[in-house]
Amino acid sequence: MVFNVMNYGAVADGNTDNSKVFEYVFNKACQSEGINLVLIPRGTYMLWPIMLKGPCKGQVEFQIKGTLKAPTDKASTVNVYYWIAFQYIDQLILTGGGKLDGQGLAAWNVYSCNVDPNCKALPILHIIHIVCFFQSLRLDFVTNSRISHLSSINSKSAHVNVFACEHVRFDHIHIIAPKDSPNTDGIHIGSSSNIDIFNSIIATGDDCVSLSPGSKDINIQDVKCGPGHGISVGSLGGVPNEEDVSGLTVTHSTFIGTQNGLRVKTWAMPYSNNVFNLTFENIIMENVDNPIIIDQQYCPLRNCKKGDSQVQIRDVKFRNITGTSSSKIAVAFDCSKSKPCENIELNNINLTYNGAGGPATSLCSNAKGIVIGQQQPPSCIYHSSQHLY
Repeated sequence: MVFNVMNYGAVADGNTDNSKVFEYVFNKACQSEGINLVLIPRGTYMLWPIMLKGPCKGQVEFQIKGTLKAPTDKASTVNVYYWIAFQYIDQLILTGGGKLDGQGLAAWNVYSCNVDPNCKALPILHIIHIVCFFQSLRLDFVTNSRISHLSSINSKSAHVNVFACEHVRFDHIHIIAPKDSPNTDGIHIGSSSNIDIFNSIIATGDDCVSLSPGSKDINIQDVKCGPGHGISVGSLGGVPNEEDVSGLTVTHSTFIGTQNGLRVKTWAMPYSNNVFNLTFENIIMENVDNPIIIDQQYCPLRNCKKGDSQVQIRDVKFRNITGTSSSKIAVAFDCSKSKPCENIELNNINLTYNGAGGPATSLCSNAKGIVIGQQQPPSCIYHSSQHLY
C-alpha cells in the first residue's frame, strides 16, 4: 500500500513543519501488514526533529523524492541529538533519490574550538562522551535494511549515525559538506555488525567513515572520499570498558585531498580494548596528507598528556596502496610501547611525495609485522624470514 504524505496534509513550501504529518503517515504504514511505501513526492519540506519507531507489522519503504530541510532555530534542537531517526525497525528501505539538507551553517559556529585557538576548550572526557550533536540521519537497532540513492548535504554534525544495527547496506549515497565544516562525519558506526557501504561519494569536513567501539564486520567498497579526514577506526581507549573493533575491510576506494587516508587512532590513556582483523586493499591516494597512519598518541585538543595507550592493535593489512602523499611521511606507525602493534602487513605500497625534502619516508615506533613486495617509501618495519619485527 502507498501512503503519500501529500494526502495527509504535508505542505511542500519549504517553511511549514511537516514532522507531525510524517510521523502519522509512517505509523500508519508501520502498523499495516505486508509491504508498505511512505512516499514523499518532489518538493521542499521543512521538517523538525522526528523519531520514527518500530517494530512494524510489515516491511516499510520510506521513499524520499523531494528535499527535506532541517530547521535552523535553536529552539528546535535543544536537548535533541538527531534530526531524522529510525529505531527498532527490521527490513527498512530508505531510498528515492531525494536530499536531506541539514542546513548546518546555523550550527557550525558551536564548534569554534576546532578553528579558534583562543576559545575555551571543553574538558577532555566531556569531548569523548559527545557522540554527535544533531545528526542528520540516525539509525538505532535497525536490522536487515538498505539505505540507497540519497544525498545528505550540510549536516549540523554527523550526516549518518549507525548504532546497534545489524545487516544494513548503504549504496549510492552522496554526502556533501565543506571541508572546513566541523564534526560532519559522513557515516559514523558504533556497536554494530555487518554494515556495508558501497558505491558512494563522501565529501565532508571530518571522517568520511568512522568506526567507534563495538564495530564488527564492516565492509567498505568503491567509495570516493574527499575532502575529509579519511576512513578512521577510533578514537578508542578514551573511557573504560569499550567494546573491541574487528573485521573492517576497505577495498577499491579512492581518497582525494584528505587530511588522512587509512587511520587507526587511540588515546594515550589507561583504558584497554582490542582492534584486530583490518584489511585495506586496492586503494588509490591522491594528494593525501597522511595516507597510512596508526596514531596511539591521538590528541585533537590542547595540553594532552603523553601516555601509553592500552589498546592492542593487531592483524592489520595494507595491500596495494598507491598514489601520492602531500606530506613527506607517507607511512606512520606510532604504536604503544607497552602494547606494540602486532602483525602489521605492508604489501605492495607505492606512495610518492614530490614536495620539499622528498622523497617520501616512513616512521615507525613499536610496530611489528611483515613486508611483502614493493615498498615506496622504504618500510621501517623489519622484514625477516620469521616475520618478526
